[in-house]
Amino acid sequence: MKMPEGVESWRPAALSQIEHTEIAPRGFERLEFSGRGKLSAFSCSTIQPSELSKTSDWIDLVSELDAWGEVPEPNSIDQVSISDNGRGPVAHLGSEAEWIAEFLPWGSDGLLRKRVNSYPESCDLPCGGYSWNGSDVILIRNEISQIPNSRELLSEALENGDKGKSDEILRKCGRSLGALHNHVRDTRVTPPDPKRWNSRVAGIEEALHARSIWRAPYSRDSDCMLSIGDVRLDDFRGDSIRIGRPRLSDALHPPDCGFPAIRDLASLTHDLSRLHYSSGSQLDIVGLRLSLIGGWRETAPSKWASENVFYSHRGGLAIWEYEQCLLDVVEATSHQSGPPQPAVGLIEFVPSFQKKMFNNRTIGALSIMAGLFGISTLYASFPPSLQETFMPSLCFIASIVLMRAYRRMSPPPEAPFNRLV
Repeated sequence: MKMPEGVESWRPAALSQIEHTEIAPRGFERLEFSGRGKLSAFSCSTIQPSELSKTSDWIDLVSELDAWGEVPEPNSIDQVSISDNGRGPVAHLGSEAEWIAEFLPWGSDGLLRKRVNSYPESCDLPCGGYSWNGSDVILIRNEISQIPNSRELLSEALENGDKGKSDEILRKCGRSLGALHNHVRDTRVTPPDPKRWNSRVAGIEEALHARSIWRAPYSRDSDCMLSIGDVRLDDFRGDSIRIGRPRLSDALHPPDCGFPAIRDLASLTHDLSRLHYSSGSQLDIVGLRLSLIGGWRETAPSKWASENVFYSHRGGLAIWEYEQCLLDVVEATSHQSGPPQPAVGLIEFVPSFQKKMFNNRTIGALSIMAGLFGISTLYASFPPSLQETFMPSLCFIASIVLMRAYRRMSPPPEAPFNRLV
């Protein structure tokens, strides 16, 4: 593909290109990548334009594709330029109107059009696209002037040490995300899937030869829903959320399950951690996270934002942020770009974080034992006299007090792993 020198940064540079027999639509080429040695668990297939330097190349590219939504008339395009970012090639198409064509090198999860049809109109959504054999390969957007995104605004606030402005930006982002989740609260909702969630995390840990292991029971309130998948601060502009392309880790370790709303929040919270780390800000990360989480809980469905969902002893926000850290490492490993921070630093504290929660379970176990002892004592003396109810009552009171203490010991969601040990 003819592109400026230094682009194609989205390709997994550390993986070897291998031969294959898969076909591609006209004007495209398909590439297969596979890792060797310690990277043998990683592989992916990509599709990209063979060449896109002239308007005739664009006409050729879309000739065998199926269009959906609003797309430009191919023969009306009089100017083409191409660049790329970490998600794949991006073409700017000139005609009477300006268009952006975002290529999907590794496809999508099959839910992009469902999101376009279900998300609120306030979102920055593709207006159309092209698919091949049922898989989306290009997203089309109208090119419009853009106001600064929340990453840019927050970067400036962090640089200036402006906590009030930072809190305001993050609370607004949280509210916008929660409002989106509330809008789709009745769309494609299925029961929680802890077995697959734990299996997914285990697969990533195994592929990375990770020293950390984390499984959780999860909350029964963590319904699978039409989640965004990957949420970044630069997706937020004003009250709008940009629904973009999937990240590379989705190609290297494809999702095979639905996800709860709190995973989107974890993705955004982890992006805050990335920016806070790279900026070197002296503002307290705990307070910043609290503003973001608090904003989300104001507008998200109450069930999905309940205390049970945030309860760290059952996974809470923490295990989903752990997954985001692992995905950062997956992508860095596929590029051999060095340890990604703050992901690696946070993962190092996971064993200590888990040890703290394990120690907390001693209190929970004592609560259960006290309750069981009270039940057995009551049963043994049934029907009990007034005097015989004293010991069971004492056990029940102790059980309740201990259980409340155990729940209060659950690590708060606003505190990252490295602040709890």
